[in-house]
Amino acid sequence: MTPAARLAAQIEFLVEVDQLKEVRRQTLTILGRRPENSAEHSWHFALMVIILAEHSNHQPLDVLRILKMVLIHDLVEIDAGDTFAYDTKGMADQHAREAVAATRIFGLLPPDQAAGHRALWDEFEAQATPEARFAAACDRFHPMLLNCRTEGHAWRKHGITQDRVLARNAHVAQGSTALWEYAVRMIDEAVANGHLSPGGKA
Repeated sequence: MTPAARLAAQIEFLVEVDQLKEVRRQTLTILGRRPENSAEHSWHFALMVIILAEHSNHQPLDVLRILKMVLIHDLVEIDAGDTFAYDTKGMADQHAREAVAATRIFGLLPPDQAAGHRALWDEFEAQATPEARFAAACDRFHPMLLNCRTEGHAWRKHGITQDRVLARNAHVAQGSTALWEYAVRMIDEAVANGHLSPGGKA
């Protein structure tokens, strides 16, 4: 691949992934109370990794590697859409749909970058490394934080209960026990404030 062809491919990839700004999520922005888009989620998620890295269960941590994972992880939603965390039907084939999307979207890049970015996406999905586990912890913590700061909007909209929130997000502790303990306190406060139905605890 010539340098000119390589640059052209990289630019086309960047144009393609601009579409992530159009993917709407169930969570609301805290101030505007409008649905956030997946690009906004990725930005906030990346900033969360930078700020909270010291709370990972594993040190030292390759923060730059995590940031790369974070910024590319949700690009697959351009094709696969955002799957609501409590949509059991959608979750059943989520990985398969997203893997197909990953092949197409990362395949727009020059071969070396395509392989490298796909490897990072697969690493995140497998959650076998400390970096992937911390990335996953922040990814799950983020919507809980937004839900707690928007009176449980998405939880109440879909009839989600405390036991389901705890069960769905318990693996946050694998990446950061500190974040999970904070999340449990947030969830308890949401229940106390009437923003999340108890439904029993997991």
